[in-house]
Amino acid sequence: MINLKINDIPVAVPQGATVLDAARKLNIKIPTLCHHEDLCVAGNCRVCVVEMKGARTLQASCALPVADGMEIFTNTNQVRQARSHIIELLLAEHRTDCLKCPKNGNCELQDLALAYRVEERVFSDISIDKYVDRSSPSIQKDDSKCIRCQRCVRTCTELQAVSALTVAHKGKNMKIETFWNKPLHYVVCTNCGQCVLHCPTGALTERNYIEEVWQAIGDPKKHVVVQTAPAVRVSLGETLGYDPGKRVTKTMVTALRRIGFDKVFDTDFTADLTIIEEGHELLHRLTQALRDKEEVSLPMITSCSPGWIKYLEHEFSGLLPHLSSCKSPQQMFGAVAKTYYAQKAGVNPEDIVVVSIMPCTAKKFEAVRPEMNSSGYRDVDYVLTTRELGLMIKQAGLDLRILPDSEYDSLLGASTGAAVIFGATGGVMEAALRTAYEVITGQEVPFENLNITPVRGLEGIKEASIVINKPKPEYSFLQGVELKVAIANGLSKARVLMKQLDKGESPYHFIEIMACPGGCLGGGGQPIPTNAEVRKKRAQAIYSEDMEMTIRKSHENPEIIKIYEDFLIEPLGKMSHKLLHTHYVARHR
Repeated sequence: MINLKINDIPVAVPQGATVLDAARKLNIKIPTLCHHEDLCVAGNCRVCVVEMKGARTLQASCALPVADGMEIFTNTNQVRQARSHIIELLLAEHRTDCLKCPKNGNCELQDLALAYRVEERVFSDISIDKYVDRSSPSIQKDDSKCIRCQRCVRTCTELQAVSALTVAHKGKNMKIETFWNKPLHYVVCTNCGQCVLHCPTGALTERNYIEEVWQAIGDPKKHVVVQTAPAVRVSLGETLGYDPGKRVTKTMVTALRRIGFDKVFDTDFTADLTIIEEGHELLHRLTQALRDKEEVSLPMITSCSPGWIKYLEHEFSGLLPHLSSCKSPQQMFGAVAKTYYAQKAGVNPEDIVVVSIMPCTAKKFEAVRPEMNSSGYRDVDYVLTTRELGLMIKQAGLDLRILPDSEYDSLLGASTGAAVIFGATGGVMEAALRTAYEVITGQEVPFENLNITPVRGLEGIKEASIVINKPKPEYSFLQGVELKVAIANGLSKARVLMKQLDKGESPYHFIEIMACPGGCLGGGGQPIPTNAEVRKKRAQAIYSEDMEMTIRKSHENPEIIKIYEDFLIEPLGKMSHKLLHTHYVARHR
């Protein structure tokens, strides 16, 4: 432990910690802009400067390692004046049309300008209106709001191993660009939105479709249905003043009805449907490989995360056969809404508008993929992020604290605990194992209370295995097989597993990959800020909801049983293949 003083207060922190870490241990707030706990140290913005006894100049606390006997001062006149000037310089080249900015009220630069009372322009205004890149259906890039902190660049490189963004040029011409400064939609961008989540200003935001949804709701000719993803229920409250991890499932349903949606359904329903189709697809591949000794693509890899899919299409297109052919739950929902639901409800599918509430910006891209129209129409019409729904609720003048609880509508609204945990990394794997093991053996998975804890946790890569004992006669070839699985969250971690697979060294049968750290609960469309502590609280909330569900296995969902009886007939059947499965394409690097 290293002993030092901050503002004359003694503190001990581990060797290797920074002055910023030590200050936070004392609950002394030092402002930051380029710093983010998910990312490496940069020391670019200098807003976090402090005074160190004996030093000739002010020091960036985020990049200053602690040392024994160090004396630090965080609030001297020199420090406050330096921070104020830095903020003023940033504002001089930042287009400050704050009232029109998507990040108004949730902008770190705006917060600092208020805190340091930057009321007048001390420096000449050199901001200019720059081109706003709206080429992507997921992400909008506005260079006039960029403060060149490089958090987006470090996010794209370190967390996601994509490097769609980089620092170009030098000095006053330095800016954040894509390769050859091409529009975002035409470079290797996975649309994951982690850059949006980490951007401290309005330079990177999601593409907003709120007004289009309001227009659809207001059109009497349209039948507008909405689906909500598992992770939304444990994060929406943060946009409305709740603490992270607060579950608002039933009041959210009420709010959606009062907003004007004709039906409020649950993406968890098609998460359960995904498990049935994906689980049987895995069993089919295992049968081909282990019983029939055929060449088959194992391990099979999950296909729920559209950011991950696009990453594989760009970076490891030769491994596309390993992907499950299942659509994501979002797209499955759109397909059955405009076929099965349309028939049952007696609504012309041409008049149905499907709106998704997702924790993910990549879902906006997924919805416009040309493959996603197996119903004869575009499966999903509009995708809103958790943040966008929070804004709609505010626009509607609703307060979740005083709204009554209500339940999802039937037919596409029933779900299980297995579907809820889709929102956390490892959740798809756990849900699949709960069902697949029982299909193979007729017995529940041998873990206490169905909780397959080895696949849980926010670590970047996790491994687990389960030995199959006493399978049903038709699966006797699986007796004693040790089913090996792996889970990765964050594309840089996915890259590790894909390199292993590309070399022919993968020992697994089944791999789950989510593009975002923590899985969907850490998605690019989630409330800001999102960090390790927030992700942990959301995960705890997701698993709590699972434990409280009456049914916790996908194959026991009564509405899933009914859709197979009335419409799909059987997993991997003709209708399932038409509506619920798809293909993916190799993309340029």
